[in-house]
Amino acid sequence: MKIVCVGGGPAALYFSILMKKAHPRHEITILERNRLEDTFGFGVVFSDATQNNLAAADPETYDAMASHFAHWDDIDIHYRGLVITSRGHGFSGLSRQALLKVLGVRSRALGVCLEVGTEVIDPGAYADADLVVAADGFNSIVRATYADHFQPSMDERPNRFVWLGTTRPFPAFTFYFKRDKHGLWRVHAYQYEHGHSTFIVETTEPAWRKAGLDQASENETVAFCEALFKEELQGHRLLKNRSVWRNFVTIKNASWSHGNVVLVGDAAHTAHFSVGSGTKLAIEDAIALAGALQRQPDVRTALTEYEAERRPAVESLQRAAQVSLQWFEETERYMSLEPPQFAFNLLTRSLRITHDNLKMRDPGFVERVDQWYDQQAEKQSNVRRTTHDARPPMFTPFRLRDLVLSNRVVVSPMCQYVAEDGMPNEWHLVHLGSRAIGGAGLVFSEMTDVSREGRISPGCTGMYKPEHVAAWKRIVDFVHVNSSAKIAMQLGHAGRKASTQRMWEGMDEPLPDGNWPIISASALPYFPYSQVPKEMTRADMDEVKTDFLRAAEMSNEAGFDLLELHMAHGYLLASFISPLTNQRTDEYGGSLENRMRFPLDVFDAVRAGWPAHKPMSVRISAVDWAPRGMQPADSVAVARMLKEHGCDITDVSAGQTVADAKPQYGRQFQTPFADRIRHEVGIATMAVGNISSYQDVNTILAAGRADLCVLARAHLWDPYWTRHAAYEQGYQLPWPDPYATLNRYRPRT
Repeated sequence: MKIVCVGGGPAALYFSILMKKAHPRHEITILERNRLEDTFGFGVVFSDATQNNLAAADPETYDAMASHFAHWDDIDIHYRGLVITSRGHGFSGLSRQALLKVLGVRSRALGVCLEVGTEVIDPGAYADADLVVAADGFNSIVRATYADHFQPSMDERPNRFVWLGTTRPFPAFTFYFKRDKHGLWRVHAYQYEHGHSTFIVETTEPAWRKAGLDQASENETVAFCEALFKEELQGHRLLKNRSVWRNFVTIKNASWSHGNVVLVGDAAHTAHFSVGSGTKLAIEDAIALAGALQRQPDVRTALTEYEAERRPAVESLQRAAQVSLQWFEETERYMSLEPPQFAFNLLTRSLRITHDNLKMRDPGFVERVDQWYDQQAEKQSNVRRTTHDARPPMFTPFRLRDLVLSNRVVVSPMCQYVAEDGMPNEWHLVHLGSRAIGGAGLVFSEMTDVSREGRISPGCTGMYKPEHVAAWKRIVDFVHVNSSAKIAMQLGHAGRKASTQRMWEGMDEPLPDGNWPIISASALPYFPYSQVPKEMTRADMDEVKTDFLRAAEMSNEAGFDLLELHMAHGYLLASFISPLTNQRTDEYGGSLENRMRFPLDVFDAVRAGWPAHKPMSVRISAVDWAPRGMQPADSVAVARMLKEHGCDITDVSAGQTVADAKPQYGRQFQTPFADRIRHEVGIATMAVGNISSYQDVNTILAAGRADLCVLARAHLWDPYWTRHAAYEQGYQLPWPDPYATLNRYRPRT
């Protein structure tokens, strides 16, 4: 096979080594315009897991690389004059020059042809090759030449960073967070060889400009950073190597191959340096590509297989990198956190490391975090314990007004669609009662509608008839008598999403017959073929407000502990908030303040009618995931208004506003919205969205991303989810008297 690699970085070299090892008769040429020793940057980092992959792929090459490694297990976080250390992480660094030298020597020894000084201008000149590997990096000529086929996208981030080196040998992966008169500066530092470390300085665009660094030369940048970090450098100097200030750019491609051309490394994708090195990704690409070509004799089939194997792993890392880079863009938000929580928040920022992962690596660190969190929970809830062993964060108490929850696990509102004329029945009793016995601290009713016309479907529960109070009270009393859980009522009005079929018949699909009139902020149907709602008049608003107030008073009569108003997911109150569903030209449309006017009017009326000692929450959609819709910054403003009106906690969801939304799903995909609102507004939050493990719950809470965690599908699968989580963590959660024999079984430790 005739192979041409455009670019002579680690991906091309490692790929060539593997291919030559597999089939020495392959004719492989690497075209590189620069000398290998002229490489940009200082050091690269490999985790222990990555090193295991490299050792398995080619032991001889790995051993040559490992002879240059500087290894460390610790992460040091310098914050508020303290050094917080977390151990057991396992990384190795090495000089980029040393890496390229090792790979260059190894590839030449195997017969690879390295043409140094050759600049590729037209990749089409190599059309006669069986395979062209585009390993030409971030500014890929190959990708640009075939852009119509690869369809690249580039997301340039706002922060500025500069890649420097230093002669100070840092003993751990080190983070500094330092303020000066210009703003907050972040440093990522690690040793990559004896006597040398990488020293990356990062800050916001405003701080960078305020410091005059937008006009600084490379030498002036070095001088500024040496002066700023004089104490941290301990007399050592900073080193430069094309050290100019940059914005990080996330690169993605719709396709990684075109004909006989394939992208690898930074040509195909980038991931922020705070999560993993581009070199790691590039070498893993090389391993996967070589493996696919060895399994598949047909090149195009092999390229398809390569992309199918690598893309999920790369996109997963890119999602983690996106969350991580946003953390560093928004670090100012977390500078008020106490040191234990700040450190834990930093270490778990990408969502790939959990409370449980850290506990395995450094149990002492996690124990200190848990003890701190437990102490804060005692102060916040005013609930004192007789023992002093730290509980897992999810089992600490939480107070809202006079309501004290025994733990932080919440059963999400989940529509069941089995009521008749709004009446809850035995199904609802078993559904909610079993989950209360299952150990959750708070159990939510499904979205319960304030009027018959406000129901999503004919099977939705309501609180609009006197008979509903007694039916709901039966459920509330069962929860109170037989469990330690509290129970919340979620009140809503479906608006333009009313008069639709039950979920299993067709989600949001209009009823085939028997429709009732529907209303919304504007006369816009949900689907083009959906029923067109009436645009509400002021008289309609007054009637709906009265319905909400009546339903709230009935909910109090039924004994509910907390009341939540549903202002999310495109239902009636949400339809006023989003500009996609509110196109009014009166005082209830236009600006966000105007769009919030009616939802706040309803909230104020309900808050006045709901007992002062009982808390209220509001569910909001933090983002519409659609062009010109609500954005996370808008949800911060919404939460701030709600707090000013007496809301105690926001239940932060997202989307479901319009039918053509494009949600960005992933693990804990909505938690960052709750995190932002909690810190920027200073209001308690509930996190929702693909939270499924107790590790996730403990991580979210200990990091301060939310105060409560709301789980839906996990509780559908396992009503006793909370009790099983307690057992797995070695925490004793007492059973109700009828199940008292289970108290003799000790949980795992």
